[in-house]
Amino acid sequence: MLRLRALVALAALAVAGGLMAIIPSTAASAAACAAPWQSSAVYTGGAQVSHNGRNYQAKWWTQNEAPPGTTGVWQDLGACGGSTPPPTGSCSYPNWVAGTWYTTGAVVRYTNGLYYIAEHDNPGYDPTISTWYWDPYTCGGTPPTSSPPPTNPGGFAVSEAQFNQMFPSRNSFYTYSGLVAALSAYPAFTKTGSATVQRQEAAAFLANVHHETGGLVHIVEQNSANYPHYCDYSQPYGCPAGQAAYYGRGPIQLSWNFNYNAAGNALGLPLLTNPWLVQNDAAVAWKTAIWYWMTQNGPGTMTAHNAMVTGAGFGETIRSINGSIECNGGNPAQVQSRVTRYQQFVGILGVPAGANLYC
Repeated sequence: MLRLRALVALAALAVAGGLMAIIPSTAASAAACAAPWQSSAVYTGGAQVSHNGRNYQAKWWTQNEAPPGTTGVWQDLGACGGSTPPPTGSCSYPNWVAGTWYTTGAVVRYTNGLYYIAEHDNPGYDPTISTWYWDPYTCGGTPPTSSPPPTNPGGFAVSEAQFNQMFPSRNSFYTYSGLVAALSAYPAFTKTGSATVQRQEAAAFLANVHHETGGLVHIVEQNSANYPHYCDYSQPYGCPAGQAAYYGRGPIQLSWNFNYNAAGNALGLPLLTNPWLVQNDAAVAWKTAIWYWMTQNGPGTMTAHNAMVTGAGFGETIRSINGSIECNGGNPAQVQSRVTRYQQFVGILGVPAGANLYC
């Protein structure tokens, strides 16, 4: 009996010793990261890569499928690079640039200060526009917890539900998705300043759009008698689409051949020769409106964007869009219409209207 007890005690010690031997290896740091996965590389069975803080091994030939993939080709080997992922702030990836081609696996720093990794090749889409193209990223491969990605597509200050509330009778041409797709043309649009300023700018833009289009009902200018008047033949490029081709179109009713030429050059679109793009493609229509908002002073002294982000006030956006006709007592009813709509929209977005509402 004593001998049996001794054997049991020895067995217990052996188990304890085995546990002591196992514990250090379990607590060890994660494996070193293999070479980063590259979309252009060809991988055969057994090849190992790292992606987004984890190691993977290819089961068979593959190319251009980012781990973990969807076909089962990649076997997840676990986290790599240490047991504690480095903080987001230790990243040193380049700033995102609209219009730059990004291959799968590229990591960029967006205008909101967060990092994103390309899950599919794309021509510089906004990192917050779709999780198909981009996912949140930190150096350790873990999505940020303190600053979650925007809940609205594209991070726009106005949700689709709020947009529909603002434009209950809108023409089906003016899609919310078209607006979101246009945001990448000017990343500073409704992304500058505090959250309040961003919402105020969005409300100001949409209030003016509402006024110009009758609530996003009209795609083109309704008075066709004006159509031939928007061709300025003094411009060296003339009116290649025809004298009557440059009438008002889109959310801010872009008109005149020189505006179509300038907007087309800025956006990389053939609007001078094909102005009909503005009435046939919702994203193009929204881009022309944002182009004017961000870059043109019009009859005013500043862009509408600068008016909102510098505190000059909503009244200056009216001046930049149609100030020569409406401001300084020119048409107070039209000014009041824009102001009333702006006050309604900031109410929907839950922010104050600010000062200097009139021009």
